Formats: sequence, C-alpha cells, structure tokens
Amino acid sequence: MKLSEKLQLLRNNNRLSQEELAEKLGISRQAISKWESGKSIPDLNKLVSISELYNVTIDSLVKDTDEIYILDSNEIKISEEQKPEKVDDKKTQLVININRGYPLEYEYKSNKILFGLPLVHINIGRGFKKSRGIISIGNISCGIISLGFISYGILSFGFISIGLITLALLSIGLLLAVGVISLGIFSIGAVSVGIFSIGAISIGKYAVGASAIASDIAIGDYARANIAIGNNTEGTQSISLQTSASDIKNLIKQEYPNLSEWVINIIDFIIKNIRIGGR
Repeated sequence: MKLSEKLQLLRNNNRLSQEELAEKLGISRQAISKWESGKSIPDLNKLVSISELYNVTIDSLVKDTDEIYILDSNEIKISEEQKPEKVDDKKTQLVININRGYPLEYEYKSNKILFGLPLVHINIGRGFKKSRGIISIGNISCGIISLGFISYGILSFGFISIGLITLALLSIGLLLAVGVISLGIFSIGAVSVGIFSIGAISIGKYAVGASAIASDIAIGDYARANIAIGNNTEGTQSISLQTSASDIKNLIKQEYPNLSEWVINIIDFIIKNIRIGGR
C-alpha cells in the first residue's frame, strides 16, 4: 500500500475531513488532496506531525506495505486479531492491517473549481458525511448533479431527494419528481402529489391513478374531480372510460376553454392507452 493510500485511510479512520486535517497541520486543503492523490508527498517535518497526530511510526507510513505500526496501545482498542509484536517498559508496538475491520470511508475533491465549487466531491462513510460540488456524492449531498442518502440539486438522486428533477424514495421536485412518495409539478409515484400527478394514489390539478383526486380532471378506477373519468366517479361531470375520446375532448374544451391544447392531447393519450391496457 502506497503512502497516499495510507494517508487517506488514516484520515478517514480518524473521522477527519481534508479541511479539518489541513487546519491541524497548518497547511491548505489542496496540499492534503495532492498527498492523497499521490501528486506530491509530505516533507519530513509534516511526516513527523502526521505520525504524532495519528500516533503511528514514520517508517510504517513510508514503507510500501499493508501494515502500519500504532504506538501507545493503552490509548487504543485492540481486537483479538491485533496481537502485540514487541513489548518494552514504555510502549507496546502493534502491527495492524489498516484494511481490516474498518468501514468504507472515502473522500475526494477535484482540484478543478467551477462556480466556486469543486467539479467533483465524493464523501462517503459512517455519520454525516457531507459533499458539495458540481457532481456531488455523499451521505448528505449538494450539487448540480447530486447523489446521496439525502440529496439536493438540479438533478438529484437519493433516499430523500430535493431538486429540479429528482428520483428517490421520497422525492420532491420543482419540475419532475419520481419516487415511492413524490411531490412536484410533474409527479410520478406510488403516492403522487403535483399539478400533473400519476400514481397508485394520485392527487393534483390533473391526476391519473388507481385512485385519482383532482381539482380539475381526474382519470382512474376511482376518480374524483370537477371532471371525473373512470369506473367509479364523483364529480360535477362524471364520465365513463367507455365514453368516446372525441366526446371527452369536447367536454373538457367546453368546461375549460382556455386549457392548453397540449394538456388536452396528453389527457386524450392517457385515456386511449388506459383503454388499450384494459382490453
């Protein structure tokens, strides 16, 4: 294992961000990034500071092995597999494989900056690992393209996702939201809420679903709206799915004369495909 890899693993294992480590060592974050990417190496003074900070020996840092020597065993927890190699009156020196037993933790920041943000920022591991970049991947992620357990951005993907276009278990999109539970202008999900809403349970201005509830037009097995189109309907105008497409279009145009033609065409397309699927 190279020095750059050891530096990155030790920092992650000590729950330090590149910024936090840089502050402790009195250097820039970019210097830490260069060390961990192998573009440069610490000078002797910094190696001494690093060894003291992590409580490890310098030779085990610079040797190209998968083992690292940790000093002062009284201050660390030792597993049964981590047996003492050498004991004296003052210190116990332990050989620990730094790949053994540690959770996945990783952070990377690209040196290229756009709009004040790194082009790529990845920060994953246990706890509240935050990432912020043009392309952002992290436990909590913010970016133009964002992927994370909690993510927010223009294109946002995650367990809980907020953005312009989102895909998540819980999805909140200013334009398009797709998820088990979704909220957005165009919303698609098992439970869907939006202006244009499609889902098993669908609520919106225009709603399509097994159970569709809308202020204007609803289409579904159960439909409730001003114009309700379905098998079981509640509304000012209740229409069966067997009604001809031309009659439905004419009714919509009469009820909503200012409704955009593209909205009417979408509704017509949905009704026709529901009929085809139901045959």
